[in-house]
Amino acid sequence: MSLLFSYGASAEHNVVLRSYACCSFIFMQSFLSPRKDESVISTNGGNEEMVTDSINVARGLSPPGLSSSLSNKASVVPTPLLPNEPSDLRFNRLRPSIDESKYKRLFGCYVAREAVIDEEYWIAAWLRAEVHFEDQSGNCYVESFKRKFASQEFHALKKRCSKQHGEKYICFVAVKNDDLRRTVLNSVVGTLDVCVRHPLHGEKFPEEPGRPSLHCRIYQPDQPKFGYLTNVCVAKYARRQGIASNMLLLAIDAARINGAENIYIHVHKDNLPAWSLYNQIGFKMVDQDGARHASDLCLLSFGS
Repeated sequence: MSLLFSYGASAEHNVVLRSYACCSFIFMQSFLSPRKDESVISTNGGNEEMVTDSINVARGLSPPGLSSSLSNKASVVPTPLLPNEPSDLRFNRLRPSIDESKYKRLFGCYVAREAVIDEEYWIAAWLRAEVHFEDQSGNCYVESFKRKFASQEFHALKKRCSKQHGEKYICFVAVKNDDLRRTVLNSVVGTLDVCVRHPLHGEKFPEEPGRPSLHCRIYQPDQPKFGYLTNVCVAKYARRQGIASNMLLLAIDAARINGAENIYIHVHKDNLPAWSLYNQIGFKMVDQDGARHASDLCLLSFGS
């Protein structure tokens, strides 16, 4: 505040500056604070953490892992996506029946299945935003950043899943499976994406996330299809219950049903828990013969 006042300034001038500074602080506080109509994730008493091996996070500032945690205790899920963006999302909506999903896998008190409503796509996008910014909890603008990230991911995810030609893209969610009347917000505990397609001309393996493609967007229909898994994300309070492995197995089955011969996933070279999980399922390291790849990511393949 000392920068606002200069020696020799009049008392009236100082009063005006103080009033301006106070108004600015109130405005920023109201902008960054949750609005009254915003829902709040309250799983595990509001003390929730995430685990992730998200491919989008793999190229971020911190390496992905199955043991990363959130420092933000109460995760705000804004209702609308952005302040100037119309929304029909209703987070008090009851979770859909498992019968509405084409792909599903029951295990324990959970079920892994295809996302079927927009609210589930949004929760999946918000979980990824939480993970992406989990190391920036001290940033006073982080909630705004997460809103923007989640909004962009939500629209991109819906667009990818609506494609009818060239690619088959499916977003899976893991939800609680019990007799309680749960809302979508209190049901989703994990998410995963799979894309099934023919290779592009000149493409041998899936490109790493975040890198510009060197191949033209023309598919090779005479080449076998492959599946590519991304955005594996599980809430920490729901860990050690087979959620990640069951989502992966469901995604592999769905990829096979849609014609994929091999299924690929990228993993950080230092992510030992993820390596253990993928090896247990049956993924093996791919020898890319010097193909262009980042030093911190390895490509794994699940074959027949």
